[in-house]
Amino acid sequence: MLAGLLCGPALVWAKAGQSATEHPLLQIMESELALSMEKLVGPDGTGPYFIQYAVTDEKSISLAASLGALTSENVDHSRVLGVDVRCGDYALDNTRQIRGGGYYGGYGRGGVTAALPLNDDPMATRHAIWLVTDEEFRSAVKRLAQVKANLKVKVEEEDPSDDFSREEPSVHVGPWAEAPPFDLQRLRERVRKHSRLFRDHPAIYNSMVTLTGRTTNNLMVNSEKSRLQFGRGWWRLGIRASTIAEDGMELWQYKSLDAHTLEGLPGDEEIAEAVKQVIKDVQALREAPIVEPYIGPAILMNRASGVFFHEIFGHRIEGHRQKDVEEGQTFAKKIGQQVLPTFLSIVDDPSQRQFNGVDLNGFYEFDDECVPGQPARIVENGVLKTFLMSRSPTRGFTKSNGHGRRQPGAKVVGRQGNLIIESTKNVPFDELRTMLIEECRKQEKEFGLLFKDISGGFTTTQRFGPQAFKVIPLVVYRVYADGRPDELVRGVDIVGTPLTCFSEILCTADDPGVFNGTCGARSGRVPVAAVSPSILVAQIEVEKKRKAQDRPPILDAPIASEKK
Repeated sequence: MLAGLLCGPALVWAKAGQSATEHPLLQIMESELALSMEKLVGPDGTGPYFIQYAVTDEKSISLAASLGALTSENVDHSRVLGVDVRCGDYALDNTRQIRGGGYYGGYGRGGVTAALPLNDDPMATRHAIWLVTDEEFRSAVKRLAQVKANLKVKVEEEDPSDDFSREEPSVHVGPWAEAPPFDLQRLRERVRKHSRLFRDHPAIYNSMVTLTGRTTNNLMVNSEKSRLQFGRGWWRLGIRASTIAEDGMELWQYKSLDAHTLEGLPGDEEIAEAVKQVIKDVQALREAPIVEPYIGPAILMNRASGVFFHEIFGHRIEGHRQKDVEEGQTFAKKIGQQVLPTFLSIVDDPSQRQFNGVDLNGFYEFDDECVPGQPARIVENGVLKTFLMSRSPTRGFTKSNGHGRRQPGAKVVGRQGNLIIESTKNVPFDELRTMLIEECRKQEKEFGLLFKDISGGFTTTQRFGPQAFKVIPLVVYRVYADGRPDELVRGVDIVGTPLTCFSEILCTADDPGVFNGTCGARSGRVPVAAVSPSILVAQIEVEKKRKAQDRPPILDAPIASEKK
């Protein structure tokens, strides 16, 4: 939709009805699927044994404002078709890794995508499906021959598991998720109003308040008779601010407020308080001392702990990483062994919509392989029980547990949804802080570190690199053993290796918190959440953060004159 059409005072996306009315695209997809399964045959007689069509229909709005002025506005409607074709059989097909083909080349491309007409035109829709199916089938036939040749010239596979699991078909036609009616002008005024608060703070050089809303509907059919229609909404108000310290270090803060619905977002008073907190934190960081490299005890507060587990543990227990010969396979052969302290358990449950009243971004009804989203008990009392499984089997695990996920156009792999850390050894946070001080004295450390918030991070899981991680803190405090007040510090990143780090967890608080975000990995960007209590670790390592060398701006910011 063109921006020029958004000038009216209100915008209402068309409703599809409250009842579970079947979208007409489902029948078109089924008809084309049956035709393709019957008629598609390659020159050598090869035909598909499995085809899946997936349509992602998304309506979105995004607004951004800086210093009280609207800087971007977009309302969009897209409809994307994804096609997956498998040739061979469940045991061996065209998706098998070609060893020696490189990290990504070994798996070939992901599913092909194409834009579909937005007006449900049957002929135009059938034409798009036909064209993309033909392209994907030709690629699958060619790659199956390459897979078979690769098996003949390479050593015996470490994991000879089948390429695809047999699953019961899923049939569900849920109501078409409706994009809510909203007053566009009012939303514009809302982001402008909150972004204007930064005009009183000239030391903050860049600031932005954003509002994004997304209503996504999924239609899926496959040759196993799965037939699905389901959808969801998600809204986020984001607050970002950055500055440059006198020594050239770039400092920033970000806070997001998330909900499944527009009405679920906080009111203006709470948003204004969140903006003020971001301003306070950024200004305080400009004056905070830099921390030198350090190894010692620390507390990661609940949201920070959630990101910590997502980055360091969650990616390493994704099913596809256990059979990929390029992966480090940290936990591949540790089923039944203790990998975490006995007081910790972990479940990934994408079927959970909320936690303690907070909407979870990792919620979904069905994964991208038509398998219902379901809880996977990954760790029980410290012992590893299973992996996050897609329909790609691995040693000892022949079935999916509903974690096959991807961004449209990427290859499905096992991914996290709602990663939830549970603890049977928890104390009030104040007591956990006292335990941190006691641990500092025990180790004869002047101070411990308290990580209040973390923005994200990255981890190396492949064999060609070290099995290490780096996590990026936003707010860090020194907690002194002699009772001095906590001191805000800056300039550190958390680094380490996973097995060592997990062995150092001593206790948790009774304060589970939610971190909502989007995770980017091999199968693209997918919505996720992590729920965790604050944790106390006996040792954590931090190193100096990379620092720019430019000085702050020479002239005062123009908004500085408004304060005079």
